[in-house]
Amino acid sequence: MLPLSFDLAQDISKFRGLMEKKFNHNEPKEKIMEFIDKYLYVDSNAASAIYEYLKQQYLFKELPNDKKILIEEYKEDSKNFIVFHSLYGRRVNDVLSRAVAYIIGRLYHMDVEIGINDNGFYVASERSIITSQVFDHLKVKDIDAIMKNAIDKTEVLKRRFRHCAVRSLMILRNYAGRTKRVGRQQVSSMLLLNAVRRISNEFSILQESRREVLEDLMDITNAKNVIKDIEDKRIEVKIFQTRIPSPFAFNLVLEGYVDIMKMEDKVEFLRRMHHLVLAKIGKTKKLD
Repeated sequence: MLPLSFDLAQDISKFRGLMEKKFNHNEPKEKIMEFIDKYLYVDSNAASAIYEYLKQQYLFKELPNDKKILIEEYKEDSKNFIVFHSLYGRRVNDVLSRAVAYIIGRLYHMDVEIGINDNGFYVASERSIITSQVFDHLKVKDIDAIMKNAIDKTEVLKRRFRHCAVRSLMILRNYAGRTKRVGRQQVSSMLLLNAVRRISNEFSILQESRREVLEDLMDITNAKNVIKDIEDKRIEVKIFQTRIPSPFAFNLVLEGYVDIMKMEDKVEFLRRMHHLVLAKIGKTKKLD
C-alpha cells in the first residue's frame, strides 16, 4: 500500500475537522450520514463505518485534524507510549518521528522505539518522558541539523549511500567480467562510507545520500511547514493521559507488535481494546 501524499492527508484531516464541528453541534446521525455521502461518495456501509469510528474517537477524547495534533500518553506493561496523531502522511511522519526520537535521546540519554504510519507515530520507552520538553527543542531552524544527526547511523542512509556510490562509479557492479553481488556491494559501501567520513562529513556523495533520504524517501520540506505552523500557533498541540489507547491509536500501536503477534492475537487485541473504549465512553456518554 502506497503512503498517503501530504496533500491527500491534509484533505482527510480537514474532513475530520468538519466532522468534529458536527459532533460539537449535536447534529443528528442521519444528517451527518448525508454529509459523509456527499463529501466522500461512499456507500451506506462505508459511511456508517466512518461515522461510528469517528464518533467513538470523539467521545473518547476529540478528533485530531489539520489544525490540531493530539498526543496521548499511556502505559502498557512496563512501556510508556506517546502517540502522536499527526495525519500528514508517512513521509512527513518519518521526519517528525525521527526528530522527536533524536531529541528524546539527547534529553534523556536513552534509545526509544518508534512506530510510524500515515496517520501518526508513536515513541515508546522504559522511562517516563515529559512530552512538552520535546516541543521546546523541536524548532524549524534546528530541524536540518537534527535530522542530519538523526539519520547519520541508520541503515536507510547506508543503503542510500550504496546507491549513490554505484551511480558515481565509486563502487563497480561489474569488474573484469565478474558481477559483484549486492551483499558484497553493501560491504564495500560501508568501508567506503567510513573512509569518506574520515575525509569530510560533507563529502559530496554523502551529502547527496542525505538529500535523497530526507527529500526523496522522506518529506522534510512539508515537515518543516508543520513545525513552523506549530511554532506560529496555527496548529494546536494537545496532550492528554489515558489508561488505554484511543480508537485512532489501536492500529498504530498494533503495528508495533506486527512481528511478534499472530493474526488471531491481533484480532483479540483489537477486540479487547474496543470493548475497553466502549466501556470508557459508555460511562459518561452514549453512542447514537
